[in-house]
Amino acid sequence: MKFILITLVGFFIFGETRHSRFYRTFQCVNQKCRRTPVSASSISFEELGVTDQHPSLEACVLVCGKGSALWPIPSGTYVTGSRYRAVHPKKFSFNLDVPGAANEFVFEASNVFVQNLQQSCRHNCNMMTLKVEVNIKVFSSSLDHNWNTKEDYNLDVMAKEEQITVNIAASTAYGARHALETLSQLTATVNLNDGNRYLVMLDYAAIIDAPVFQHRGLLIDSARNFISVENILKIVDGLASTKMNVLHWHATDSQSFPLEIRSLPSMAIYGAYGPDKMYSVEDMTHVVNYANSRGVRVILELDSPAHAGAGWEWGKSAGYGNLAVCVGKQPWRDYCIQPPCGQLNPVNPNTYRVLRSIYKDLLDIWKHENVIHLGGDELFINCWNSTSEITDVMAERGMDRKVEDFLELWGNFHIAQLKIIDDLRRDGERSNIIIWSSRLTGLDTIERYLDKSRFVVQTWVESTSEMPFNLLNLGYKLIISTKNAWYLDHGFWGRTKYHTWRDAYNNRLPRLDGVLGGEACIWGEYIEDNSFDPRIWPRAAAVGERLWSDPSRMTTADAEPRLEAHRRRLEVHGIHTEALAPEWCAQNEGQCL
Repeated sequence: MKFILITLVGFFIFGETRHSRFYRTFQCVNQKCRRTPVSASSISFEELGVTDQHPSLEACVLVCGKGSALWPIPSGTYVTGSRYRAVHPKKFSFNLDVPGAANEFVFEASNVFVQNLQQSCRHNCNMMTLKVEVNIKVFSSSLDHNWNTKEDYNLDVMAKEEQITVNIAASTAYGARHALETLSQLTATVNLNDGNRYLVMLDYAAIIDAPVFQHRGLLIDSARNFISVENILKIVDGLASTKMNVLHWHATDSQSFPLEIRSLPSMAIYGAYGPDKMYSVEDMTHVVNYANSRGVRVILELDSPAHAGAGWEWGKSAGYGNLAVCVGKQPWRDYCIQPPCGQLNPVNPNTYRVLRSIYKDLLDIWKHENVIHLGGDELFINCWNSTSEITDVMAERGMDRKVEDFLELWGNFHIAQLKIIDDLRRDGERSNIIIWSSRLTGLDTIERYLDKSRFVVQTWVESTSEMPFNLLNLGYKLIISTKNAWYLDHGFWGRTKYHTWRDAYNNRLPRLDGVLGGEACIWGEYIEDNSFDPRIWPRAAAVGERLWSDPSRMTTADAEPRLEAHRRRLEVHGIHTEALAPEWCAQNEGQCL
């Protein structure tokens, strides 16, 4: 025992002595950050941002290489400085020249900006005397957030001896928010070997920036497996930090209907996986408001007329008849794409009355959102064709049972949904309706039923498909979700292939009139709270840069150091990510290519 104690004491003494001599710094060599050999001396506070040695990789990336640590890279001209100075979140002050209702939004965005800096500091950065004055000018009072909203901004950072001045000019409050996001990416935290921690910030930047695509989104699916509100809010944080502006919430499917509809409580009673796995009105309101304050629109998808089973079973017992058909029918492969089966009943008038109540309740939450996603894909004709209640009414209407007749039934269902939503709009504004590409959106069918001035098609085909171009030629507006690059759930089930962040980054959308933008998709059959974040990040961020700036000459090798910096930022803010490569590669940029 005596020998063991002596050995352990010796180990800790040796370990402590060795650690006290361990100084790792980073140097910018040919615009690449490389770690230096371990040395016997550390960087002092006086040397921060002055020497060519940097105390952390994060600080080195700020001043080394094209684009600093910015993600997404700006679409316009940008110049960033080669020096940084120590600052502190409490020394930031804000002067707002923002008209009307936009003032409160920018004020809140400023608070979120400071909170993010404090989180980066872990609340223990050394207090500094250097002041940072942020002047924000916004030209519009409007808080409308749609496909026509301007999100451009100019950002200038200049330093004098005792102050850094930041000037932001933006067309709208949303552009100002993006500018603050960029400003936060011009900062980094460093730990010096004397135990002190500092927040450092570039002392010069001149950036002109605006998004290439108006719609920059991520689809999440909380119907297959329940996703907690806490995790949904973290997704919003990740989208905001990446300048993505849409959370597409696929909330219902044949497996569950987890939304509280106060006028129809049976929907969630029958449809939720349990009382602890449903979204209350307060939950949904919180998600919408939280996202809006961070420049992210929440577009709700209630899938229909297919992908609808759970939650609709109560109709017959309540005297409403069959609101959905084929619910749970076997063998399921004959009636749907995956179990349990279920499709809404298009010939039951009560189906539309229930839809009206659902839409009314949800529009009270999504007050200012003028886009609704109706789903509208993967309808199995055999389900309707095997339901005598439906085929009998079709016969009464003089319809046959050919494919064209069922497409007519399907198309008329969406037309009826559009009329219901229009009737419910108190402000008289007409909604835009999104539906997935499907058999109904075929070139010989779509124009019969889907008004191109009202319906937007979200395509989910592979990059080689001509479908998007064909629909554009017909005059339809598109949101593109390239199946073989931006489906983030692929590679974990069946014969699907995993798409790396490089696949996602290299997928480019056509810059044509009618292309609103795109979305990455993370379908939820094989994920839940514990596996949610790493399946999404940082691959969704790669999509984010492609949609924001769509750089034409940026390779994945060029982008990787910046994406690594962004990945580390996400981790600081509690968003767990996949690794890009061994950490050695990040510390020795360019050596792993």
